[in-house]
This record gives sequence, C-alpha cells and structure tokens, in this order.
Amino acid sequence: MITLALSKGRIFDETLPLLAAAGIQVLEDPEKSRKLILPTNRPDVRVVLVRASDVPTYVAYGGADLGVAGLDTLIEHGSHGLYQPLDLRIARCHMAVAVPQGFDYARAVRQGSRITVATKYTGITRDFFAEKGVHVDIIKLYGSMELAPLTGMADAIVDLVSTGKTLQANHLAEVEHIMDISARLVVGQAALKLKATAIRPIIDAFAGAIDKPA
Repeated sequence: MITLALSKGRIFDETLPLLAAAGIQVLEDPEKSRKLILPTNRPDVRVVLVRASDVPTYVAYGGADLGVAGLDTLIEHGSHGLYQPLDLRIARCHMAVAVPQGFDYARAVRQGSRITVATKYTGITRDFFAEKGVHVDIIKLYGSMELAPLTGMADAIVDLVSTGKTLQANHLAEVEHIMDISARLVVGQAALKLKATAIRPIIDAFAGAIDKPA
C-alpha cells in the first residue's frame, strides 16, 4: 500500500492533475466526505488528509510514504528524513513583509533597530531579519495576520502573498519579497528504499506532467 499525504484546499486541487498523469484518481471529494483516508481507483494507493504543516511529519515518521508540501512548510517545520525529488510548480505564491501604507519601513529596519512582526513563520522571519542586522520581536499568529498592524499590535507582518488583494483591502503594502514559494513532492527515505518499485513510477509520472508545456 502506498499512502500519499495531502492537505485540503489549493494543494489538493492542484495535485489532482498530477495524480491523473500517474493513473491515480481520488474517488471521494474531501470537501464532502468526513473521511480522513480517501480511496483511489488503485487498490494499492490511498490518500490521507492532514494539516499542511503536518505533511512533512507524517512522511518522515512513516504515516505516509510521500506527500505534497509547500516550501514554506518544509523550511519552517524542517525536512529532516525527507527526500525532495520534485518542485511540482503548483500552489505558487511568495512570502513577503507587509506594513501599513505610509509606515516608514526603511527607517524601521536600519541596522541595529528593533521591529515587531506578526507571523506564523517564526523561524523564517527571525532568520530574515537577523541577516539584515535587525532585532525582531515576533508575535506568533495562525491567521488574520493583517489585523496585527491595523490594531497596533505589530509594525509589520510576514505572510504568504498570492494576488496581494487582501493586503490592499486592509491598507497594507508589500515592502520586501522574502522568497518564492511552490509545492514540493516529498518522499520518506525509508519508503523510497522499501517501496521503490511502486513509488518511482509515481515520481516519474509527476515529473513528466510538470515538464509538459502549458
């Protein structure tokens, strides 16, 4: 049995065409089913639904053989024990620093200064500002980052940006691009050794699908 870990939402939806290229179809809609383990058209392949931040953990500890996780998740939560054979080029966005419109960000991040940032990406944020020589006080939030500067709780936020419309709607402006983000295929090292015959064709099919011209 091959177990694939996916999170609901954009990553799940954008992984479906790649699975189809490998001859795999998920038989139930995760938005309608209460099941956490979904069957596929192949009796030897199943999908487990987990939180996005838990995908690397499930794969690393053998709860799943392979999974799809965003680069942000892999950097923030670690990728020890994982093989990353493919950038799937799906769920694309970028991570950025945003501040209220009119905020003097350039002055706030002069070397040796201190800034308060709200984010759920505490490790990435700390490393980013450390490289700039800026002391950062981090407030960890799990959602609605835009509220933190609007309520005076933080000077800035670090979050994923797709279209930028949410920032604009909340009178925030992007001031620094930290990194581009996309989803990666991750495979457990043990699974790759023990189930190579079954896993390799899936990896190859994914690779072929993402290399096709749009």
